[in-house]
Amino acid sequence: MRGPRTDRGRLLLVLVLVAAVTVFTATVPLLRDWFDLRVYYGTVHTWVHHGGRIYDYRVPGTMYGFTYPPFAALGMLPMALVGLHLAIAVSLVLNLAALAFVLRILAGPGWRRWGWYRWALTLCALALFEPLRDTFSFGQVNVILLALVLVDCCLLRSGRGRWAGVGIGLAAAVKLTPALFIGMLLLARRWRAAATATAVALAATGLAAWADPKASRFYWTQALWDTSRVGRLDYVSNQSLQGVLARLGHPDKPLWAAAVLLTLAVWAWRTRKAVAAGDWTAAFALTGLAACLVSPITWVHHLVWVLPSFAILARAGYPRIAGALYAVMCTSVVWLWFDDASGIDGFLGSNLYTWITLGLLLRLPTGQSRGDLSERSPLSRIARATAPAPRPAKAAAMALSDQPESSSGAVAAAIGAVLGPGRGAGRRASSEPTGSTRPAAPKPQSSS
Repeated sequence: MRGPRTDRGRLLLVLVLVAAVTVFTATVPLLRDWFDLRVYYGTVHTWVHHGGRIYDYRVPGTMYGFTYPPFAALGMLPMALVGLHLAIAVSLVLNLAALAFVLRILAGPGWRRWGWYRWALTLCALALFEPLRDTFSFGQVNVILLALVLVDCCLLRSGRGRWAGVGIGLAAAVKLTPALFIGMLLLARRWRAAATATAVALAATGLAAWADPKASRFYWTQALWDTSRVGRLDYVSNQSLQGVLARLGHPDKPLWAAAVLLTLAVWAWRTRKAVAAGDWTAAFALTGLAACLVSPITWVHHLVWVLPSFAILARAGYPRIAGALYAVMCTSVVWLWFDDASGIDGFLGSNLYTWITLGLLLRLPTGQSRGDLSERSPLSRIARATAPAPRPAKAAAMALSDQPESSSGAVAAAIGAVLGPGRGAGRRASSEPTGSTRPAAPKPQSSS
């Protein structure tokens, strides 16, 4: 199947897709009421204006408060100067800018040629990706951290690695999960970049310790090790290895540690192969996948780190697989088991996003040439699939330089995500912090 060839047909298809996205978002409760942003906002205001302590603040009516390292609170200090609604608006703008940057990297240098229609298809698909929509709705920082890390990916891939590591260092100072990318730099023997990332992370952490020594001491000695501050390990939104074990009733630390060590061994082996082949994009994608798996708590909205893997799949010639996996992660299917994950169906279904992440870590293609990403990314495939037919006068010349390829997989990747969701409407509301099926409530709970 090829897309419509006329502007009128394209506009009609875009309108249909926008309507489908609108219906989905209107019928399936998705709005999180920017709850995490309200955690940040309340923490900073209490800290600055009322002399409160960062980790003592709780959102009224809940047990949830600030869970990030102190540098994150320091970076959010501008919130103390504005009202909540302006803070929400700024959060949306920053997340949109970060998403645009991420798409620019995944699209490659030909992004200017795609036009409004191709970008409209892409944005419709992205609007349904559960980790992404939850990041926006919670007011989270995941996309911003992904953009920071991908800055270093661009620098290393282009050979201009003098400043590589700064983005990773800043991201690791805001959240601990991106610190695994420093390990990736060490595996790649990029000593300077690893030293830069470490120095930036330590400098940011030191700055926060200077600004509030007591908060830093409390975080690194107590709050960091108390996962109950974040949420229940067995809650269905926790799509990490620890979450799988907890839902099985085996949250034993030795068993989890063994699973983590095995996962890190696979990650190190595959990442070194990717780096040896000069495939930095795959190395970064594998590291994001491993970080999600080994983290004690990986809420669904943390899985924006999976996005680069879809680009890798399409780059390697597997657009249908990328489209199918992407569509699954748009369905909110794991929430069917949010109150009962027992049985074989519960084991498979409630951990479905974990299985996807683990499968990608094990089987994600690596070793593609450095220039392939821009030519074979999902967006490039959509661009070719939806491009107008060549004029007769130019068809012969184009045939000499380019062979036609199937576009059905690209259409599946763009449209399948829109048609895939729909199993979740009418499910019971969840009362948990990352409850993806929970309607907006006066006192929703937080996530990390």
